[in-house]
Amino acid sequence: MKVALKRAYAPPAAADGRRVLVDRLWPRGLAKARAGIDLWLKAVAPSTELRKWFAHDPAKWTEFQKRYRAELKGNPALAELQALARDEHVTLLYAARDEMHNEAVVLKRILERSR
Repeated sequence: MKVALKRAYAPPAAADGRRVLVDRLWPRGLAKARAGIDLWLKAVAPSTELRKWFAHDPAKWTEFQKRYRAELKGNPALAELQALARDEHVTLLYAARDEMHNEAVVLKRILERSR
């Protein structure tokens, strides 16, 4: 199935399929009623320590990916997400402003390779 990426602040669309928030923290200022989130999978998000270290600094992107992938090894939440993505269209939602350097990008690559 298809895996898409979208900012959590973007309005829900029928084409999104299952909308899964992959951030540990709820997006600031986003009303739950307006978000249209089907599943909030906090446990698949980077640890608080890794998130704070990365601080969305593109210069740290390569190292962030390595550390995040290491955190995900054996994570049951990743297995849950992989199973979901095998069965249906999934849109991974994130709050970061940077569309190229965030955990959803890493997760999408993992999901696409695990098919």
